[in-house]
Amino acid sequence: MTNQTPHAAGRPERILAYMVAATVGLSILAFFAVIIGTWLGAGANNGFGQGVWPAILALPLVGLPIGFILIIVLLVTTTVRRAREARQNGE
Repeated sequence: MTNQTPHAAGRPERILAYMVAATVGLSILAFFAVIIGTWLGAGANNGFGQGVWPAILALPLVGLPIGFILIIVLLVTTTVRRAREARQNGE
């Protein structure tokens, strides 16, 4: 029987995972902020065009695509690491 212990994720993989969680999490919070702000009447009379609202409105437009790209990068790095480990264990 082979003793296969799962390899812990390396530092770059953990950093990428936290970056994905942060960008997607902030984008979701921005969605909720817009929903709550609209419910409270901040959108009336161009209320979303003042203060911090333009940044909150733009955050999901930028954050979600960046999060998607980071997920793909994380998937590729994990796949490359596992293939490298499989080659080393197979030899």
